[in-house]
Amino acid sequence: MTKVLIATEKPFAKVAAEQIKGIITSAGYSCVFLEKYTDHQDFVQAAKDADAIIIRSDKANQAVIENAEKLKIIVRAGAGYDNVDLQAATAKGVVVMNTPGQNSNAVAELALGMMVYQARNHFNGSSGTELKEKTLGIHAYGNVGKNVARIAKGFGMKVIAFDPFVADADIKKDGVEVVKTVEELYSQSNYVSLHIPANEKTKNSINYELLSKMPANAMLVNTARKEVIDEAGLKQLLSERSDFRYVSDIAPSNTGELEAFSSQLFFTPKKMGAQTSEANINAGIAAAEQIIGFIEKGDITFKVN
Repeated sequence: MTKVLIATEKPFAKVAAEQIKGIITSAGYSCVFLEKYTDHQDFVQAAKDADAIIIRSDKANQAVIENAEKLKIIVRAGAGYDNVDLQAATAKGVVVMNTPGQNSNAVAELALGMMVYQARNHFNGSSGTELKEKTLGIHAYGNVGKNVARIAKGFGMKVIAFDPFVADADIKKDGVEVVKTVEELYSQSNYVSLHIPANEKTKNSINYELLSKMPANAMLVNTARKEVIDEAGLKQLLSERSDFRYVSDIAPSNTGELEAFSSQLFFTPKKMGAQTSEANINAGIAAAEQIIGFIEKGDITFKVN
């Protein structure tokens, strides 16, 4: 019998887990959950006889993949997949997929929520600023970026975007202005919402030189990955510009060095972008359905390796 392992150190919500299990067992597969594990070796061992694996932020590294003797597919329930060793998976002939779009609205709502929270001085009673008529720059206009634009326009913001991988016409049809360079985006934006992936080209790319181009009282909102931020450059900018603000749903590695700038910063306690009931259910169901589609029909629509 085909075995599907759901390895989630941070478990799916109960209602999502029940629906995932129902989809998998209805297809005639066995469904096994590994939840709240504290030792990565538990994941390695649980994967040994799995045909398919669903993960969230769990590390599907070389050890997991090489020990999984029957493994055919890994699905990351979410958009980012930098927690999967694509090289090891490809070498073993394992298909890796993500579930793009399923968490997009949740992440977008969080981005706007953090903008409001920081703009209103953490709701401490002092006078803040409004988002209306401010310019929001969207760095990478994918599923999340599109939702950020939609919500921001409801606030009355002017929205511009930079994404060399998306056709200008596809951005403009949403009423969003296209800029041709990343430097233009940052220099013209009161707020920048960041949605680039973490890879060799993007790591540390959001640096001092780029951020320093932003106008007075600017804010960077990062719901992507901390690795794309040049943390030394961020610290330098914060020390030079008391007007600059940075918010993120993942704290930087040098948090301790940033304590002096607490009024300019906000970080959620853990990665929060997909932490809604709706996103939890949507991504989990999509992952289960993609596994069945791949095993039954060879569907590789969302393959990323």
